[in-house]
Amino acid sequence: MLVEPKCSVRGCIHFLGVKYHGEGEESEDVVCEAFPTGIPSEIAYGDDLHIEPYLGDNGIQFKGAK
Repeated sequence: MLVEPKCSVRGCIHFLGVKYHGEGEESEDVVCEAFPTGIPSEIAYGDDLHIEPYLGDNGIQFKGAK
C-alpha cells in the first residue's frame, strides 16, 4: 500500500486495515466493517467522505473516534 487510505487518516472507528490475499500490492484490499471485501476507491482514496449511505455499505457510514 503506497498511499494511506483517507478513512484511516480521518480516524473512522469502522476501519479495519489491509486484508492480504497473496503477494504484492495487487493482493491488498483496504477493508472496514462497512466494506469487508474492499472499500471503494472513491471512499478510501477519493473525495467521498462516506457520511451518507453508499451502495453496499451494510448501513454503516463514517464515524470518528471522538
